[in-house]
Amino acid sequence: MKKNYLIKKWLENDLTSEEQKAFDALEEKAFLNEIIQEGKRFKGQNTSKVTSFENLEKGLHQKPKSTKNWTKTLVRIAAVFVIGFGLYSLFDKDKHSTFETQLAQTEQITLPDNSMVTLNELSQLNFNDDWSKERNVKLKGEAYFKVAKGNRFDVNTEFGTVSVLGTQFNVIARDSIFSVICYEGLVQVLFNNKITKLPAGKAYRIINGAPEAFDITVIQPEWLRSMRVFEQASIGDVFASIESHYNITIVADDIDNSILFTGAFELDNLDNALKATTKSLNLTYEINSKNVVVIRNAEE
Repeated sequence: MKKNYLIKKWLENDLTSEEQKAFDALEEKAFLNEIIQEGKRFKGQNTSKVTSFENLEKGLHQKPKSTKNWTKTLVRIAAVFVIGFGLYSLFDKDKHSTFETQLAQTEQITLPDNSMVTLNELSQLNFNDDWSKERNVKLKGEAYFKVAKGNRFDVNTEFGTVSVLGTQFNVIARDSIFSVICYEGLVQVLFNNKITKLPAGKAYRIINGAPEAFDITVIQPEWLRSMRVFEQASIGDVFASIESHYNITIVADDIDNSILFTGAFELDNLDNALKATTKSLNLTYEINSKNVVVIRNAEE
């Protein structure tokens, strides 16, 4: 195979297994790898213009006549630094950042455009570090966004896409739950190829596969204040929320999980959360030594 063709494919990280073997046999391979290794040392510096393949090719053919010629040696070392930095910038342009939170952990994240994200527990946020063309993140779990004004900003989830230009909103995309609450500005939700626009004070959720919009009265997500608020939520979803936060198992075999619950409780005390949940529904509970919570009908 032609050397120029192999080097171009190598630069594009697109070598087949057969082409890789041919590239490994090139006498320039060591020098090219040296370029990349030196370029990595410059990571985090300002982006430099990538040297063209044609200029690189010329450099490869200009071999030093003598290892004792220090002038040419220094020029070659300088070329390694300059070309390497340019190449590494090219390879690093698709770098992604991923943030994950554990149980009872939240994290504040500053995005490339200075938008702010508060990631709730057991959640994941992923995005490309290069935002020169678009503002785009992927979310699993729950997060609160304060989006800086600018071009369209997309939050992609497994259920749908939330799009804004600049606003404050909360998104949940976990298990079978998909919900969006707009606290400021205007939010656009795309679900099943249908667009719904939410102004401030409006919320959106999926119930049994069907979307619905409703009003809200709070000014920020309750979990930012270590609270959990439910409005006409199934008791099964409420129990699931308590389970995930406290890392416990709730056994509720004799309870109809479709029973609706409206209320709130703080997240810093398991016993208080269970009392707030069960009392209004005429239920009771026990916490055993295995850290398993058993819910049963209250005795008359």
